[in-house]
Amino acid sequence: MAAPSAAASCEDFAEFQELLRVMRTIDDRIVHELNTTIPTASFVGKIDAGQTCKELYQSLMDAHTSRERIIKNCIAQTSGVVKTLREEREKAQDDAALLKQLRKEQTKV
Repeated sequence: MAAPSAAASCEDFAEFQELLRVMRTIDDRIVHELNTTIPTASFVGKIDAGQTCKELYQSLMDAHTSRERIIKNCIAQTSGVVKTLREEREKAQDDAALLKQLRKEQTKV
């Protein structure tokens, strides 16, 4: 199972959650993946179990690495936005809209 190649958008949190859900598919289906990867007694000689297990392992590691990279990227992006909003908030402490936006971004982080 390949990870989505599209760049993760951190702007819409629901969209980001959906992307993570899709990227978790291989983990959510691990029992099925193991059952289809490890050959039964009748297929032992026809399938290289070691190679298919290595391929499954590599797929899992690739999926985990992709998710970790996307999550860390979004944390960094959103933290940058929070920092900018805090600086703006210090200059305009009476701006309620700015405070609301700051709280929204802090919640995302």
